[in-house]
Amino acid sequence: MLDIHRLREDPQGIEKRLRTCDASIDLGEILELDRRRLELIQEVEAIKAERNRGSQEVGRLKKEKKDASALIASLSTLGEKLASLDAEHKEIASRIEGLLALLPNVPHPSVPVGDKTEKVILRTHGEVPSADFPIMHHLEIAEKKGLLDFKTAAAIAGARFPMYVGAGARLEMALIEFMFFRHADNGFVPILPPFLANAQSFYVSSQLPKFSDDIYHCEKDDLYLNPTAESLLANLHRDKILAAEDLPLRYVAYTPCFRREAGSYGEEERGLIRVHQFNKVEMFTFTTPEESYAELDRLIGHAEGVLEALELHYRVALLATGDIAQQSAKTVDLEVWLPGQNRYYEVSSCSNCEDFQARRGNTRYRPASGEKPLYVHTLNGSGLATSRLLAAILENNQTAAGQVRVPEVLRERVGVEFL
Repeated sequence: MLDIHRLREDPQGIEKRLRTCDASIDLGEILELDRRRLELIQEVEAIKAERNRGSQEVGRLKKEKKDASALIASLSTLGEKLASLDAEHKEIASRIEGLLALLPNVPHPSVPVGDKTEKVILRTHGEVPSADFPIMHHLEIAEKKGLLDFKTAAAIAGARFPMYVGAGARLEMALIEFMFFRHADNGFVPILPPFLANAQSFYVSSQLPKFSDDIYHCEKDDLYLNPTAESLLANLHRDKILAAEDLPLRYVAYTPCFRREAGSYGEEERGLIRVHQFNKVEMFTFTTPEESYAELDRLIGHAEGVLEALELHYRVALLATGDIAQQSAKTVDLEVWLPGQNRYYEVSSCSNCEDFQARRGNTRYRPASGEKPLYVHTLNGSGLATSRLLAAILENNQTAAGQVRVPEVLRERVGVEFL
């Protein structure tokens, strides 16, 4: 959530930047409500001061055995007016909070303006691989070798739910284990969180209220299925004040993720590209504002390390303002090459949310003993999502003999060199 003080200080500049994310954004209502709220605060304080003076005068009159009934009646009227102003103040504060909750974060100055076509390719790793034989789509070779069974999954749950079978299940689990323990060995505290969370948790992470239609809701229990472990990890220190010397706090979690992914998609997105359920290893950091952008670079480096260990060609893209998530101030994606579709797909998204989530979750740190607590900065990064990663392995490691070479770092867990 944005700081209302920031909007007061530079309303035109903030609105201009926010409109690069959503052209329909208008801060007029929020600012007008905020002006009225400030007026109410002044009115309340003035009435309280008047009431205090009146109470002192009542005491003096009574002490002098004089009639104070008229003054007492007027003080009663002041009390009624205070109650009315307090009610109005609460209503306006609630409306302001609701409107602020719908606004996106202010993009960092380094983020290019535009939609998803305006992203900037920062660098590439390796060369686009080539083969002297036809590369099969990952779904084709996976079904041919019995690694995936979408038909049975559809009968069990519905369309766009994957089911991994045999060596496919071993490869999926190998990926999860490899990434989870790699990040844990690199200093991230391992977490296996609940897969469901309440509305407050989703509000902190920013899935609610804006994206309620995109997530699965268990109405009877009023719980939501996790769309990304970020939704859970953002709440680890909710309503807490952390010590500066304990920062940064780095966590890594494994969860299955559930997303509605509403709408129809083209032929190029069949198979594992866009599904309702997938597995993901997620990195998450709480740190100071001074260190957050250096931490973003570290998260990106850890994610790149996974792709390099898997020997995959990829590129690093800085997303434009119209393509970043509501909570993000800056997002960098890692996109892996899928030769079966002759295009890149995002497999990791690393974001600095600055203090956006921390304000919603009231997560702060104390810079030094006796100093005023400040909001932390939160960052998240896929470390990585396995579905598209598995697709990349199946498409990039095909041989002329129709086999799939298992990346060396996964062979011990999978148990074979070729599928």
